[in-house]
Amino acid sequence: QVQLVESGGGSVQAGGSLRLSCAASRNIVRRNCMGWFRQAPGKEREGVATIDNYGSTYADSVKGRFTISQDNAKNTLYLQMNSLKPEDTAVYYCAADWRRCSWIGTIAANFGYWGQGTQVTVSS
Repeated sequence: QVQLVESGGGSVQAGGSLRLSCAASRNIVRRNCMGWFRQAPGKEREGVATIDNYGSTYADSVKGRFTISQDNAKNTLYLQMNSLKPEDTAVYYCAADWRRCSWIGTIAANFGYWGQGTQVTVSS
């Protein structure tokens, strides 16, 4: 069983920055696919970024602004979010799966483990 706990959400003004963290209960961070998803009210959950030993991917909407990274020693995944926009407002979720990112893409249903989510609110 893998447990994921997100932290770092909050409220910022447009143009600001936040860093989200996801602490994993087991050493899954460096082994397989980890990802960040977000869900705004009334919208479907969408993939923001994924990472594994083969590389990282980003949604077009966050490229150049967000950076996904991992600290294997701490079993922790991060999402550095810069130049935040009001449309980035959502609940952000950490997700993990034992398969490679290239096999499962950014489809939420393909990820087997989820955190509880952390709210990010960006005001204009």
